[in-house]
Amino acid sequence: MQNIRNIAVIAHVDHGKTTLVDGLLRQSGTFASHEQVDERVMDSNDIEKERGITILSKNTAIKYKDTKINIIDTPGHADFGGEVERVLKMVDGVLLLVDAQEGVMPQTKFVVKKALGLGIKPIVVVNKIDKPAAQPDRVVDEVFDLFAAMDANEEQLDFPVVYAAARDGYAIKNLDDEKKNLEPLFDAILEHVPLPSGESTNPLQIQIFTLDYDNYVGKIGIARIFNGKIKKGENVMLAKSNGEKVTGKITKLIGFYGLARTEINEAQAGDIVALAGFHSINVGDSIVDPNNPIPLDPMHLEEPTMSVNFAVNDSPFAGTEGKHVTANKLKERLEKEMQTNIAMKIEELGEGKFKVSGRGELQITILAENLRREDFEFSISRPEVIVKEIDGQKCEPFEMLVIDTPQDYSGSVIEKLGRRKAELKAMNPMGEGYTRLEFEIPARGLIGYRSEFLTDTKGEGIMNNSFLEFRPFSGNVETRNNGALISMENGEATPFSLGNIQERGVLFIPPQTKVYVGMIIGEHSRENDLDVNPVKAKHLTNMRASGSDDAIKLTPPRDLNLERALEWIEEDEILEVTPKNIRIRKKVLDPTQRKRKNK
Repeated sequence: MQNIRNIAVIAHVDHGKTTLVDGLLRQSGTFASHEQVDERVMDSNDIEKERGITILSKNTAIKYKDTKINIIDTPGHADFGGEVERVLKMVDGVLLLVDAQEGVMPQTKFVVKKALGLGIKPIVVVNKIDKPAAQPDRVVDEVFDLFAAMDANEEQLDFPVVYAAARDGYAIKNLDDEKKNLEPLFDAILEHVPLPSGESTNPLQIQIFTLDYDNYVGKIGIARIFNGKIKKGENVMLAKSNGEKVTGKITKLIGFYGLARTEINEAQAGDIVALAGFHSINVGDSIVDPNNPIPLDPMHLEEPTMSVNFAVNDSPFAGTEGKHVTANKLKERLEKEMQTNIAMKIEELGEGKFKVSGRGELQITILAENLRREDFEFSISRPEVIVKEIDGQKCEPFEMLVIDTPQDYSGSVIEKLGRRKAELKAMNPMGEGYTRLEFEIPARGLIGYRSEFLTDTKGEGIMNNSFLEFRPFSGNVETRNNGALISMENGEATPFSLGNIQERGVLFIPPQTKVYVGMIIGEHSRENDLDVNPVKAKHLTNMRASGSDDAIKLTPPRDLNLERALEWIEEDEILEVTPKNIRIRKKVLDPTQRKRKNK
């Protein structure tokens, strides 16, 4: 049996998982001295680097004192919870990271519940102890209370604690120890994470927990070997979760070390490898010995809770900014996404329209952002929650929402969320003038709330949510209160015209923006929609009068990124997304037809 440890790093979003994995990679001597290494090296795609969040779980391996440690860095955001759940089944131990100031957050609870349920004993890492308002002792007590509330057993409650500042590259066992390096954490991993169970002499059992795609070899399954040995070129059987069995050959076997993937000829029980050879391979499938097939239990995958419609762009500016504009191209790209992203589903609705379902707005906007960066042009409808029928009752998804806000703003937050059918479950002072509010809210009530929340708390509030369960439908939820300012002309927006329009609400566009009939150029200060003319120019005359030629003062327009725009739109509006612009428009562009339809 090889000397291996398999661990996952789990935590709430932004508590420092990727930075910690960085430190472990650097201090284990995995990188050669001449290698140039970026910060947060595990966040490999552009969006991950820009937003500083992990979207896909990634694995790496390091060597420390003759032991190979396989590490899986997981996403912290609630929309990617399904990914975390699968990863936990592949490892024998977890590092649970908790911020020394923020303490236990909703996503911490979610991942802890999964880990304890699988019988894993976590190593608790209290990270960011260098923060000025850090309270490591309070956080350890919070974690203990959380474990007790989650029915942890005696052994799990006796968890080891390591204090760390991952950014500065040190870990300590006791708060008064010398701050040198991450060795105390490496030692804790070797001491507390059990060796993988399973034997190389047993019949082969491998389970796939995540997918990758390569243009040359096709689908690649990243998997854990639970029993037996596997060789490149070997004939094996793929046992799918629906009971179907396919025999085939392993065409490629890949091992991990640092950031490199190297082709290997064989691997044995306990290791994590990537393999290719089956076109129909999927998450949760088992690879077994054809002569003695013993498949592993298939995995339960979280169901999507939200859907949007992607469609071909049919606005007056269609095809002027993007490279891929046809339904075929869009369908091909969405299907390719579904090959590796199993938390999402696609359904064709006919005539260049596709319903894409996922775990939340973030997951869907990240897909849209990737598409526009690849030169696609398309439109997206308002997100809708997925309603299920359970025991003859209409049920909708509910979320657990945790808000940290300055005390002065907590009243308006509670009032606004009350209108959105949220139920306040707990309210605790957090120190430094902050209050923590815990709500249970229908997922519908959260659509469009984030930007309103940032305005109400002057940008100082933090909100986090994670999926709770499906509950009976809770009636109508209040949505956007303001109408839209809609262009009634085609052309280029002029400063003169926008100067007059800005008195009626908030603008979304600067002067010189090209507009068309039915395009939304701002938010009205009242409830109704208003048709305006943004292209009217000032008439020039020979007369000059004092005071009439004052310079036009324009307020900077509201900057709408994909997420904010998607939250803002209503049922009768859609988002036009191109590589260069994000525009909001009415589904029915013509004002007369729109009025007729509304009657």
